[in-house]
Amino acid sequence: MGKKILVVDDEKLIVKGIKFSLEAEGLTVDCAYDGEEAVAKASQSQFDLILLDVMLPKLSGYEVCTRIREFSSVPIIMLTAKGDDMDKILGLEYGADDYITKPFNILEVKARIKAILRRSENTATGEAIKPTTREIRFKGLRLLPDSRQVFVDNKEIRLTVKEYDVLELLLTHPNKVYSRESLMNIVWGYDYLKDARTVDVHVRRLREKIEPDAGEPIYVQTKWGVGYYFSDHE
Repeated sequence: MGKKILVVDDEKLIVKGIKFSLEAEGLTVDCAYDGEEAVAKASQSQFDLILLDVMLPKLSGYEVCTRIREFSSVPIIMLTAKGDDMDKILGLEYGADDYITKPFNILEVKARIKAILRRSENTATGEAIKPTTREIRFKGLRLLPDSRQVFVDNKEIRLTVKEYDVLELLLTHPNKVYSRESLMNIVWGYDYLKDARTVDVHVRRLREKIEPDAGEPIYVQTKWGVGYYFSDHE
């Protein structure tokens, strides 16, 4: 059975075009035309990815993203018609995994979707993220690769797809420093417009979720001027 995508946009012609193109790739596509409908469908059905416009009736794309993150870590790509970089980063702050600026090329949309789906299946080329062990422990942190679950002091922590992938990569290669560009290539699986702030936002969100004190991290460390690494020092 093909992967299932939810496309959310109030412009029906855009939805129709995206739906046609994705179905031609063998994907199953469902549609929603406002924020409330999007949240309802995301809560009632299992999707492999959500393509979510920022400007929506009833609930904005940011509000939709926030509500979906309360019950799901499904990958979310946000569509924004605004050119301001802060709007793009704001989408990531609300839990999105990626963003595309309108007007977009449908080939780019399909490439981004395929890249994220590949990462979810751990079949992308490059450095392997998925470890061979079924459980990884360090101090109060416990990671279960098969189910992609993370626990801190026996409390489950909900991570987005990209947050989990970053953590798993760093955790399975302790003390190895990864530059922002390396993390983008390995975790995102494509050239992410060289926007290093994307990585910074995901690392900050990850720290806020797993660190006892995000301001003084004990797990995900910064090598100033170089990148990030997981410290296994007691």
